[in-house]
Amino acid sequence: MKNPLYRRLLAGLLPLLVGASACRSLSSIGQSSDEDSILQIWWSEGYYPEETETIRQAVADWSAEKDVEVDLVFYSEKDLIQQSESAIAAGHPPDILYGYSIEFSLIPRLAWSGELSDTSDIIEPIKTLYSPEALESVSYQNNKAGNRSYYAVPISQQTTHIHYWNDLLAKAELSPEQIPTEWNDFWRFWPQVQETLRSQGQKDTLYGMGIPMSTAATDTFYQFEQFLEAHNVSLIDSQGQLQLDDPQVKAGIVKSLEAFTHFYKQNYVPPNALDWGDPDNNVTFLSGLTVMTPNPTLSIPGSQRQDDITYRERMATVEWPDKPNGDPMRYIASTKQVAIFADSKQLNEAKELVAYLVKPDILADYVEGAQGRFFPVMPDLLQTSFWTDPTDPHISVAAQQFKSTRPLYTVLSPAYSQVQAENIWGQAIRSIAADNIAPEAAAESAISEIKRIFAEWK
Repeated sequence: MKNPLYRRLLAGLLPLLVGASACRSLSSIGQSSDEDSILQIWWSEGYYPEETETIRQAVADWSAEKDVEVDLVFYSEKDLIQQSESAIAAGHPPDILYGYSIEFSLIPRLAWSGELSDTSDIIEPIKTLYSPEALESVSYQNNKAGNRSYYAVPISQQTTHIHYWNDLLAKAELSPEQIPTEWNDFWRFWPQVQETLRSQGQKDTLYGMGIPMSTAATDTFYQFEQFLEAHNVSLIDSQGQLQLDDPQVKAGIVKSLEAFTHFYKQNYVPPNALDWGDPDNNVTFLSGLTVMTPNPTLSIPGSQRQDDITYRERMATVEWPDKPNGDPMRYIASTKQVAIFADSKQLNEAKELVAYLVKPDILADYVEGAQGRFFPVMPDLLQTSFWTDPTDPHISVAAQQFKSTRPLYTVLSPAYSQVQAENIWGQAIRSIAADNIAPEAAAESAISEIKRIFAEWK
């Protein structure tokens, strides 16, 4: 019989694990035989019911007030990407699109090719409510128009967090205060916990760290780019130019690949991490098979909010260690964003609806409905007790992380969205972990592929 923690895990991750259901219309407001007269919205289904319900209700309220027919369809994230790509290729995209990962690859490309509507008229009236980093994250280059402008609207943000089991630490006769903050010592700590626990009789299926090594997970490149940031490797300069021929950059890439894959090579990461998708490090951690795991959102503790003991006592979140040179870590923040297609037959209505959805009170409900999985992009929304509770062992730590962030490289160059879409870093990591390719050779291959991609975008 599966334990209650496992059942709660499945409930929290259900939207990710039921991709076979493709899409389902959770809200269809109004009927019409003329599809052009209906505002079409495609939205990622929430991990939690509160997320989905907040958007469904907000859209329904706006539709009734404005007397505009709306078709709101929720998709699992995997299906959203596939359906969007197919609809765009066929020339029939929705009017409004929102997804949890479309900022990695889809939005920068669509903005570059002139397929998205400029959203400056939505953002300018509320510009002062947003953090500068959020605004920077939706400023894209439009190659067709020859300008840079806002081509999406910020909704929330994420960065990468580290979670661990307090009770497993206690079994190893260690305390949270003993977790090092120095880079090398921090990463040596978790293998030591694994060794201690196994020496006490824990099964050999328990591992110190849950780090993805696959090409299937966006988590792989997200976590690896945090390693690049730790080693002060800047792949792209402020003008959007690649820096991959710089000897220091190359050396930093090799060093980061060595450090990232070392844990797997030394058997401190589960063997099946080679094939993980994005939910799998969550599942493995919550099943008690890893002591620690990095994760690009707070979805892991968020899934346990209803179990106060697990959320507040058994599980903990810790900041990343200082960089190897001793500097404090700077975190890579990804902004969740909603886009409007430029060829929308309902462009004015689409903009009115998006402007309504990012009103602070509605946005606050939506982000809080995500159980802290994502963070607000409007600083004033962080003033509620949900975000300021100093006793919350997860949100209080994440709040410190969001004080020092940088956006994804796609802000500097849309070509990097293809690097992420192809998971070039995931390919390099898996080749080292699975095929024993030398880090130097894997780095050269990745550099070559990134150069190819950038050359094709020119």
